[in-house]
Amino acid sequence: MTSTGNYMFVMVGKDDIPVYESEFFNSSTQRREDTSHLNQFIIHAALDMVDDLVWGTQNMYLKCVDKFNDYFISAFVTAGHIKLMLLHDVRNDDGIRNFFQEVYELYVRVLMNPFYEPSAQITSTFDARVKLLGRKYF
Repeated sequence: MTSTGNYMFVMVGKDDIPVYESEFFNSSTQRREDTSHLNQFIIHAALDMVDDLVWGTQNMYLKCVDKFNDYFISAFVTAGHIKLMLLHDVRNDDGIRNFFQEVYELYVRVLMNPFYEPSAQITSTFDARVKLLGRKYF
């Protein structure tokens, strides 16, 4: 199931340090150069919303936690409080939920690596796999 739209995915670790970042753009959309910085700012601004919401639910998937102009921010929080956040301009709840679930499974595999230090920048085949999932769901 794919839908057209623009997506930016960020994983945020302890102390709000970015662990991983990736963008998925619709090929027909004209992309501006400053878009990445604006998207990072929008996601960073939603971190407080996620921190507040996580204590009010037992669900890991928090759905849409914030909105900025035409953009939505969806979030998923792991048991270790790693925040998976997705900035998107198209509603795609089922695709986003499935994407988060599969990325979470990939992240658990990364955590099982004895050489990976939690909340450190992720460098491995993780990036290629996340991009494949982005193409699959978005």
